[in-house]
Amino acid sequence: MTGATPLRAGTVCVADLAASRRAYEDAIEYRTVETGAVSRELAMAWRAPAAADAAYALLQPPSGAATYLRLVEAAPLGAFEPLVSYGWAALEFCVRDVAAVAERLIDAPFEIVGPPRRLDGMAALCAMQVRGVDGEICYFTQIDADPPGFTLPRARCFVDRLFIHVLAASDMAAAQRWIARHLGCTVGVERMEMAYTMLARAFGFSPDARFTISTLGRGDEVCLQVDQMPAAAVPRPRHPGMLPPGIAMTTISVPDINPVADSRATPATVHAGAVYAGRRSVTLAGPDGTLFELVEEG
Repeated sequence: MTGATPLRAGTVCVADLAASRRAYEDAIEYRTVETGAVSRELAMAWRAPAAADAAYALLQPPSGAATYLRLVEAAPLGAFEPLVSYGWAALEFCVRDVAAVAERLIDAPFEIVGPPRRLDGMAALCAMQVRGVDGEICYFTQIDADPPGFTLPRARCFVDRLFIHVLAASDMAAAQRWIARHLGCTVGVERMEMAYTMLARAFGFSPDARFTISTLGRGDEVCLQVDQMPAAAVPRPRHPGMLPPGIAMTTISVPDINPVADSRATPATVHAGAVYAGRRSVTLAGPDGTLFELVEEG
């Protein structure tokens, strides 16, 4: 069994909110639980004033887990290419049967870029990598048992909650230190080499090229993965004043936001909606400018 995840939401910028919302509802059976427009106050809190009045939708797995997929409508950015830039690289969902998810996606507006296979060094996990309409990368992972050093959730529905957000970093060790200091996370796996076919393809490496990754979590559950990016990786392009394209931000709960007051990117504020539930939040610009939205617990 696992403890409660601190992950609250993964935010993705999409060109056509209605189409993207429909794609996730139809393909993975997520349900829309909230819609609206981003308030000016929230956009300023994100340091993305151009996001004010943008339409958004909040989606939730049928299990009712309070970890959400948030879609925010934004103009596409032609220079954005997923996987080769720093920032939030992927959202990972736990699923009951990854082969069944792959079958469902055949006629959906998703591209399978890594078909289901057992993970290198972690045979208890069978994962698939998918590219969404707007370039966002989603991992769908069937968890048959906990690999050594990991505590992972088991899906209670076809596609259940987000359980890991993947960060692509220019300096993995520095990102680990920053996350531990600001989010209260502890390092699970400090360094692990593994074959990473999807990244190898993105950078033009041989299919068996190995990459270095690490994991962090809180309590007994892993919630973040940090990938060391190759030298060829680039900063993520961004429309002025807007959220980054693709996976724009992760929202994570922390026991107390006061300890990060000196380094926070925005003042602590309170916003309406299921992600916040009336609690204070703050947005930090972390390693490589990556956005972390912190929501205070309790």
